[in-house]
Amino acid sequence: MKTLTAKEVEQKLNEGKTLNIVDVREDEEVAEGMIPGATHIPLGSIADRAGELDKEKPYIMVCRSGGRSGRASQILEDKGFDITNMEGGMMSWEGPTE
Repeated sequence: MKTLTAKEVEQKLNEGKTLNIVDVREDEEVAEGMIPGATHIPLGSIADRAGELDKEKPYIMVCRSGGRSGRASQILEDKGFDITNMEGGMMSWEGPTE
C-alpha cells in the first residue's frame, strides 16, 4: 500500500496540486474539521459508495490516525482504484481545515 505523511499531503496542496482526498471518518469527527476540498465517505459506506469515485483518478484516504483509512485503501485497491493512505491521519495534520 502506498503512503504519504500528512506533511507530504500538505506540501502538495501548498504547491497547488489537485488532490482527490477521501475522509473516511464518522460524521461527528468530520464536523470538527477536515482537509479543504476532501470528500467525506464514512468507512462503513466506502464499499457501497465506491461507484461515486473515478477509477481514472488517484485518491488519498484519510481518517483520524491512519487505521480506518488503511482499511478503506485496501477495499478500494481490491476494486481497482489507485489509492494512497495518509499516515498518521488527522492527528498528524497541521494544515488548514474547513
